[in-house]
Amino acid sequence: MTIKAVVFDAYGTLFDVYSIQALAETLYPGQGPQIAVLWRDKQIEYTRLITQSDPHSATGSRYYQPFWALTRLSLEYTLDRLHLDRQQGQVAQLMAQYAHLSAFPENLAVLQTIKSQGLVTAILSNGSPDMLASAVQSAGMTELLDHVISVDDIRLFKTSPESYGLVLTTIPVHKDEVLFVSSNAWDALGATWFGFQTHWVNRQGLPFEALKPEPTFTGPDLRSVLLTLGG
Repeated sequence: MTIKAVVFDAYGTLFDVYSIQALAETLYPGQGPQIAVLWRDKQIEYTRLITQSDPHSATGSRYYQPFWALTRLSLEYTLDRLHLDRQQGQVAQLMAQYAHLSAFPENLAVLQTIKSQGLVTAILSNGSPDMLASAVQSAGMTELLDHVISVDDIRLFKTSPESYGLVLTTIPVHKDEVLFVSSNAWDALGATWFGFQTHWVNRQGLPFEALKPEPTFTGPDLRSVLLTLGG
């Protein structure tokens, strides 16, 4: 296995999207976990709806909205769905926290080790450039990532082939020289179909998707990526 670049998904992989439930619980007692889960599910649903409804446009989907906008719309839907009071102050607090999501504790050490091996490091994310910049800076990862790639440039979300293709237009590598790391099984599957070697970070001990093929590698947290590279 020759790997020249390790490319990470951001939300769910480097940044804990469910860490938002602590603030949500403070603002809406007894509802924090439900808000976090439904918010995330609706956010991803909107990206798929947009991309699948207009996948072949040369300038991206005509229905495209930046991920930050979809994140807010998803939150508003979630609060309405749960019959919770959608005050602007509470929405603003949750959105501000989302811009600075908690990073998983092992991230910095893993990224430092990968960088020390001379590999290119990057993020490929549905996230908008500004929200990614905030998250990366808050987590202290700025110097550990060579590239932060957003699908905003093509106005199509993952798992479109064009989204994974951004890696190849940004980094001078071949498909099989990329190890794509994601904690989202659907993302790992899309990247595998595209032709990347893939590592699924299965933090919740879930079964993989019934669709095949399975990812090239799996592990319980980001440290397992180092075992993959060492093996």
